[in-house]
Amino acid sequence: MSESIFDLADVTVRELNQTLHANESGTFRVLNPRGAHAVAAGINSDVEVHIEGSVGYYCAGMHQRGTVRVHGNASTGLAENIMSGTVHITGSATMSAGATGHGGLLVIEGNAGSRCGISMKGVDIVVGGNVGHMSAFMGQAGNLVVLGDAGADLGDSLYEADIYVRGAVESLGSDCVEKELRPEDLETISRLLSAAGLAAEPTDFTRYGSARELYNFNVDDINAELAEGQS
Repeated sequence: MSESIFDLADVTVRELNQTLHANESGTFRVLNPRGAHAVAAGINSDVEVHIEGSVGYYCAGMHQRGTVRVHGNASTGLAENIMSGTVHITGSATMSAGATGHGGLLVIEGNAGSRCGISMKGVDIVVGGNVGHMSAFMGQAGNLVVLGDAGADLGDSLYEADIYVRGAVESLGSDCVEKELRPEDLETISRLLSAAGLAAEPTDFTRYGSARELYNFNVDDINAELAEGQS
């Protein structure tokens, strides 16, 4: 299959994205990204994009279909609001990777910064290295698999997402607790590691999830709350 080449030293990111949006399929290689922002954003077709170098903010943001592979690092908001498809980077990502993602697969072979998977709503995220503080904050659905360590306040205000960490966790956030690693969890970890092309033993991971205390109304507390409101 022929490959189309875009050199961002010669064309603009807007021209690149317009071409990607106009094609239903095909393979595209992007040269000299040089930290440009919003590269390969908003893709809604079965294209495959290879970006040769590091990118700036919101690379592959609002990704809906197809595959984006970054052969380098990424800055804030990598694959923000991903809906489906695959985004895979060989390097590391800064803060808020996969934020608000509804579906699809995000693979970060290196480390991810703070708030990785913040408010995730169904996306699967696999990180080959470490994740920073407050990762999976307010995670609602999906899976975060971390082969390295996790920073402070992991899973703070977590809803129903599952977090699997192979290394050490600095601290757990509010309402995040360690949970039993069930057979279905081992299957999930194995499936996602295979999809990400990363190797690890599923039994080496610890599962974390919601204690389900923060978003449930406790009727036993109503009198105390009413009395406080009247004082």
